[in-house]
Amino acid sequence: MTGLFSRGLFAVLLSMSFPALIFSQASAVKEVANEFIYTEAPFPSCHASTIAETPEGFVAAWFGGTHENNPDVEIWSSRLVNGKWTRPVSVANGIQHSKKRYPTWNPVLYQVPGGPLLLFYKVGRDVPTWWGEMKVSDDNGKTWSEARRLPEDIFGPIKNKPFLTKDGTLICPASTEHDGWRVQMELTRDFGKTWEVVRLSHRFNAIQGSILEYPNGHLQALHRTRESRIAETWSTDGGKTWSQLELTGLPNNNAGTDAVTLQNGWQALIYNHTDARQRTPLNLAVSKDGKNWRAAWVFEKEPGEYSYPAVIQGKDGKVHFTYTWKRQRVKHVVLDLEKVDFEKLKPITGIGWPE
Repeated sequence: MTGLFSRGLFAVLLSMSFPALIFSQASAVKEVANEFIYTEAPFPSCHASTIAETPEGFVAAWFGGTHENNPDVEIWSSRLVNGKWTRPVSVANGIQHSKKRYPTWNPVLYQVPGGPLLLFYKVGRDVPTWWGEMKVSDDNGKTWSEARRLPEDIFGPIKNKPFLTKDGTLICPASTEHDGWRVQMELTRDFGKTWEVVRLSHRFNAIQGSILEYPNGHLQALHRTRESRIAETWSTDGGKTWSQLELTGLPNNNAGTDAVTLQNGWQALIYNHTDARQRTPLNLAVSKDGKNWRAAWVFEKEPGEYSYPAVIQGKDGKVHFTYTWKRQRVKHVVLDLEKVDFEKLKPITGIGWPE
């Protein structure tokens, strides 16, 4: 009886543990950090964060003030120094003169390889009338130049980071909202001094693109839409021309997303996996071809707003995410994906997130 019981118990335990073991190997995502960039600040509301890695470490920025669209909204920034985020400081505002002030919007940081740190942002009474401005930091985000207004009809990257092509062209995924939602790519070969605009054909409303790269040199841009689905467009000539926007199978809740090409060649997309008009849950999907996506991680799933994410991969391979946490704080999460067998992650086949 004792031997039979032992063998039976072992069989039961094996049947219970083996699937868990397979699952843990397939989804060996390691959470390296999960923290708020700040817990106290001189502003009650925040949104639209961005993150970049400089030679001295990581820098984040976002807009904060009384509430979105209020004239007191400024661009705030913090640096990760010795494992801790510095106290938020204002780095840009919309003050025109002593009697006129506009809110600021949607900062985007970009570290020029071997060069300065760029800060793009928008200024204006509202989205349809805003304009683009930029600043430059030569000391890794400690201090910033005076603001420079971008040329008319140039807005800079609207929400997500630019993409640098092999020929040195910086592609800024831009969009406009004064005549419907329209996507355009803004190209600069001298990091913001001169510009070229590539406008995309439209069949529906789309904004706020993220650019991905594939081994064959093709580029894919994923966009937020009002059509309950993420949209995509492709370029086969380094971003000079783009295909007509098409809807993907991934849901979109009319909220911002972001994506990055990982060092292993896979694509990582952070977004709200829902087509409901809510901004939860917040999810991470990965894909090898940009068409078939797999469920990798869930950042947030409780009620509340978890939105407008940003993502980059650090030089050490760790993947850094920032996002809005209930409009009260900016969350910073770091994931180690190096040991993940992406091929074993569950495919995403519809609106439901794989359990």
